[in-house]
Amino acid sequence: MSALIADDELVHEVELVWLEDIHGLDYVRQSLDRLPTRRGRPTYHRDGRMVGYAVLGTGAKPSRTSGTFRRRVFWLLPHDRDAVPDGLYTTGTPAEAVDPGTLSPGSKGRKTARSEGGAHAARRREAAPSPDL
Repeated sequence: MSALIADDELVHEVELVWLEDIHGLDYVRQSLDRLPTRRGRPTYHRDGRMVGYAVLGTGAKPSRTSGTFRRRVFWLLPHDRDAVPDGLYTTGTPAEAVDPGTLSPGSKGRKTARSEGGAHAARRREAAPSPDL
């Protein structure tokens, strides 16, 4: 969860790699995954799709016990707002979600009015055809 990611866990990030255009996404989910390398596209094992990942600098040290690196992965599930605008997350977001526009290497990002769906949800309701009376 985003709230559980501490800033000091991100100090070795040097780049965020986006696999798709994030400008159309109100939010992305993020998690810290244990991965075998500092760089490169990680293998993805969740439902949905990976939309980005962090690259670590050479100062990042692997775990003494597992030999893995903790890197952020950004992802979306099939029922997220980008795929189902009037679904579960018409407003509000999952706990681990943040506005991708607030993300940068070393910064965990934050929720915004855009990510929470306030303005976008209101616009969708206004644009929806009115039911015939």
